[in-house]
Amino acid sequence: MTTESATESAARAAAEPATSECFIGLMSGTSLDGIDGVIASFDRGVRVAAHVHHPFDEALRAELLALNAAGENELHRAALAANALARACAKVVAALRERAPDCPIRAVGAHGQTVRHRPGQFDGTGYTLQLNAPALLAELTGLAVVADFRSRDLAAGGQAAPLVPVFHRACFGRPGENRAVVNIGGISNLSLLAADGRVTGFDCGPGNALMDGWVQQHLGAAFDEAGHWAAKGSVIPGLLVQALDEPYFALKPPKSTGRDDFHAAWLQRLLLDQPGADPRDVQATLCELSAQAIARDLRRHLPDAASLWVCGGGALNRELMRRLSRALPGLEVESTEKAGLPPLQVEATAFAWLARAHLKGEPGNLPSVTGAEGLRVLGALYPP
Repeated sequence: MTTESATESAARAAAEPATSECFIGLMSGTSLDGIDGVIASFDRGVRVAAHVHHPFDEALRAELLALNAAGENELHRAALAANALARACAKVVAALRERAPDCPIRAVGAHGQTVRHRPGQFDGTGYTLQLNAPALLAELTGLAVVADFRSRDLAAGGQAAPLVPVFHRACFGRPGENRAVVNIGGISNLSLLAADGRVTGFDCGPGNALMDGWVQQHLGAAFDEAGHWAAKGSVIPGLLVQALDEPYFALKPPKSTGRDDFHAAWLQRLLLDQPGADPRDVQATLCELSAQAIARDLRRHLPDAASLWVCGGGALNRELMRRLSRALPGLEVESTEKAGLPPLQVEATAFAWLARAHLKGEPGNLPSVTGAEGLRVLGALYPP
């Protein structure tokens, strides 16, 4: 598939009649920075006609973060948070349609907000929980909504994550070339696109989540802009070694993770052995941890990769990109912007693509990635 930028897509849309079916993709990830939405079409390559980002209001963000852990009356709170999320998503949909009013929308792919992810645990099946209210979203927008993308893969014995490698193959794969794509959101997930067509992928570990939490605690900022604060610190070798000793990193794929494993309390336990550590040095170490987790997995599982395309918010962290390049000498490390799809649009576009796959009755998972027993059509449809 070919890609083009949102600017190019808008120019083309202005010059051509709107004949393509369009899909809206909505994504709010582990970083909890807000909702990204796109209007995309796929019958002539991947084309994004519009993109918007709406930050979460602080009350909703705080509640979604709190619901990652057990708490009082959480069923009631989760239901209300899901309703609030649907209302926020409806505003994103409205903003998108204002920006691309001539695009005929077939359906909305709404991922929801993951608050627990425990595949295969407890009873052999486990669970993955994305807060969502797709029926309410369908009522608010008047559009068909496809949601609940992960549960079918989980029921088939899979990890239910990551789901984006199938889209990465369609969008960024090139026959005869070993390529890798890493989405660095709150968690980093790696897609390995082998020259012979094989695709594997898995969650590497923490992406932005630990860094964001640490900078919020010490500077009151939502995130470390471009990694400037991390760049002022020095890596604490002992802390990095301790962090990389986390058993998750040694697990073989298929595997997936989230805030269930990498959270503030996890970091605080490690810091017990680093009394008096300079917060800037901790931030630098967390940045290095994210880079090393990605680099080690890429060297281990696709050592002949020629390039690494980076998407998600991590692509905008210059210090993280610098550390990735240093950890992978000789490898081209670039933002997906260079491939025609800006990094903050990739995941939302993937869920627009998965909504389309659902309506076409096509599988949206890759057993080679998730470990599921076979290909499955993902999602559930809520008609307009």
